[in-house]
Amino acid sequence: MSLGLKLVLLPLLVAQARATRRGAPVLPEADGPREGRVGDGAAALRLLIAGDSSAAGVGVAHQDQALAGHLTRELHRHTSAAVHWSLHARSGYTTRRVHELLREAPLVSVDVAMIVTGVNDVIEQVPAQRALRQRAALADWLLGDGLAEHVVFAPLPPLHRFSILPEPLRRVVGEDARRHDEAIACWAATQSRVTHVPVDVELDPSALAADGFHPGEPVYRCCGSAFAAHIATRVWPTLQEKRR
Repeated sequence: MSLGLKLVLLPLLVAQARATRRGAPVLPEADGPREGRVGDGAAALRLLIAGDSSAAGVGVAHQDQALAGHLTRELHRHTSAAVHWSLHARSGYTTRRVHELLREAPLVSVDVAMIVTGVNDVIEQVPAQRALRQRAALADWLLGDGLAEHVVFAPLPPLHRFSILPEPLRRVVGEDARRHDEAIACWAATQSRVTHVPVDVELDPSALAADGFHPGEPVYRCCGSAFAAHIATRVWPTLQEKRR
């Protein structure tokens, strides 16, 4: 959609966004610990999970059902390493605010930082290239300050398939989300210590939370499995090699 048409539709888009927010239930972040260890093993894999509501587990009751639970269990299964993990996430946070959150947190060095941001950048109409610069700044800080050996970015969800969003709002935010995701994927492909993980996930109502927008456990399970497989096959072997 052209910028001109988007500007013409702006009053309608704002009205639709406000109506959608008013009509959707406000769901809490998942309960449960935000750090821990999964499994035993001769090797230890240190993992940081950071991001927005999807990282915080909005849509399920407990972190065991959320991304953190599924990702850490699958990582242990794939690698046989003890997974030491911590979670720093807040609902509604953009990439810039996640960066600020991490700067204020008592972080320890990890092997992998799993970053889940982007939807709120789209909602707040952060231009794709600016959002990309903010993701790059976050990755550069984590890698440059020795806080992570590798940074993995989650993909943006296919917002054009979210039936709770009315048209033309769904089409507009869907195109914006694709633009953001393509930008981060193309940039990550040029980096040696940053990767982006595409995930193909079903978004029928039974897979989503009660608000029809946030992930339900089936989505968290699918994403956790995909992220774990990526880290176990593309990232962890390289990090182990460096240790030898």
